Amino acid sequence: MRKLCAALVAACLGLPAVTAAADLIPVESFARHASMSMPRLSPDGQHIAVRMDDGGNHALVIYDVADMSKPVSMLRMPKFEMPVDVQWVSPTRLVVEKGKMLGSIDRPVGTGEILATNVDGTHQDYLFGYQSGYGTRGDTRQADDGWGSIDGLPAKANGHFYLGAQLWNDENHSRLFDVDAMRNVRHLIGDIGVGGLSFMVGPEGKVEFAYGTNTDFEYVAYQRLGDRWAQLGKAQTGKLFAPFATAPDGQHIYAKYSATGGPTELVEQRLDGADRKLLAKDDFGSVGNAQWTAPPLQPFAVITTTGTPRPIYVDPSLPAAKLYMAISQKFPGEFVDFINFSEDGRELLFSVSSDRDPGTYYLIDTEHYKVIPLFTAAPWIDPAKMAERVPMRFKASDGMELEAILTVPNGVPMEKLPMVLLPHGGPHGVSDDWFFDWDAQFLANRGYLVLQVNYRGSGGRGVNFEQDGYLKWGTRIQQDLIDGVKWAEQQQYADPDRVCVYGGSFGGYSALMSVIRAPKLFKCAIGYAGIYDLAMMYKKGDIRTRASGRNYLTNVIGKDDAALAANSPDHLAAQIDVPVLLIHGEADQRAPFAQAKAMRAALDAAHKPYEWMAKPNEGHGFYTEANNVERLNRMQDFLAKYIGKGATPP
Repeated sequence: MRKLCAALVAACLGLPAVTAAADLIPVESFARHASMSMPRLSPDGQHIAVRMDDGGNHALVIYDVADMSKPVSMLRMPKFEMPVDVQWVSPTRLVVEKGKMLGSIDRPVGTGEILATNVDGTHQDYLFGYQSGYGTRGDTRQADDGWGSIDGLPAKANGHFYLGAQLWNDENHSRLFDVDAMRNVRHLIGDIGVGGLSFMVGPEGKVEFAYGTNTDFEYVAYQRLGDRWAQLGKAQTGKLFAPFATAPDGQHIYAKYSATGGPTELVEQRLDGADRKLLAKDDFGSVGNAQWTAPPLQPFAVITTTGTPRPIYVDPSLPAAKLYMAISQKFPGEFVDFINFSEDGRELLFSVSSDRDPGTYYLIDTEHYKVIPLFTAAPWIDPAKMAERVPMRFKASDGMELEAILTVPNGVPMEKLPMVLLPHGGPHGVSDDWFFDWDAQFLANRGYLVLQVNYRGSGGRGVNFEQDGYLKWGTRIQQDLIDGVKWAEQQQYADPDRVCVYGGSFGGYSALMSVIRAPKLFKCAIGYAGIYDLAMMYKKGDIRTRASGRNYLTNVIGKDDAALAANSPDHLAAQIDVPVLLIHGEADQRAPFAQAKAMRAALDAAHKPYEWMAKPNEGHGFYTEANNVERLNRMQDFLAKYIGKGATPP
């Protein structure tokens, strides 16, 4: 470990310390896209695969670890298409799940297509997808009318992977294939007449469980018993049971579990449910991503989903756990994430990131403790000039304890600051966290305190907490946000006379609804790619196009016309008493442009002041850097006009 410490010190020389200086960073720095992301280490530790982004042009680029100066090969994608998942199936072959970036607010959307390529760029193949005539089987296999996804790998790389498939014309079915990525041959190993499920595969390639939220929006779990599926009862599954891996002994499995709907825990148990043992839990939030050892894989820690992330160690005596502790000590204030080991455990790819740092990637030789910095996600961002993000808790008006994250401008005391409430999108299953947030950092750099609230409906705190937001989009969720603002004012963090609200997607909905629900609390509102008419979600947009999406809408917003109208900002525009800025992409499919036009028409009819910004060819959130620069400039001018310029250091 002494060698490791010395190596890490050498690798990290020159990293800037966090200062209190408040430098106005150009708007362009907050509108740029990370040029390299999503690295994966090959099973033999000899190569790194990286997603490369360049202004809408994307590629999978492969480097030789011994020489990162130039790529070994490159798999280019059509404009705005990109890898959304990449996995090595052997030391010389990779599979790629393809997706499209439809807007900056949403994550890239998978197209359902799976590609394969050799490390040197040869033998590129089309393994699954809706396009016909492609790949080595294009002349003998029909197009796949559905979505495919990379759903796992065998315990030891053998050229195969597991492919999950959902057919468009058969939503009430889930399938899993074992695919030979070299020969483009697939074998059905999992098939159940329930849609929307994930599978857990045992060490011998046998499917053991199917679980998830079905198309009727109910959580279910099944176990494979011989040639039939047996649905597990609530006594075994509780509110949530998600098995995801087999333990090294081959007799036990790991699962995420919640007996009563509270925060999910990590458990270990036998296949039949016996001998269940709690491995890790957190009383306030669910346990999150696991940190894994080298093969044979086992989790040595899980990460908390709330507060400042910290590891909860499952077995701190494991060598990987000790290595994790040693690396973490050399990056104080940062979060270390083990991405993947080589199969022999000699090479480890890991990242380091924080609330101020979008992230840097490293490779370490675990025998000689040689550390190689690979690349930085956003090298133009200086962490020393970024703002601190502070997770806190407060009591809502009904006594529920909620999490708030405050982003504090550098160099000024957190006292009576102009503040922007920033509700997250989703809303369900999504949450704000401590990590770097581009919008929050931009606003804080302009001198505004930023408040983010993980309201009821958010993810990270269990099934019950998420479902507590169902059918309450315009009521309890908005009250949680309003309670957060009042709390920040009572603590004298925020100046009550200088508070605005800005949000994207569901956050855009909240920006308009919160000023309706709490007159006089805000001085302005900015809605970005927002939903403003709930009933329209049944008529326009991509959520309604699938049965699962329609069931989602029924469960989370309801179908009562009067209730939908009573919780839609465009029906309540007369109650808006603050200036509004509406920003929308005309090609948005998630929150169609018709939503923004309906809100604009309602404001016009009510003779309410507003500003307008719309861009053609932009989806759910602007993707073009030039449009984002214009958007951020409009926002900062709007905020300065209505709540004044942000705080500056004395």
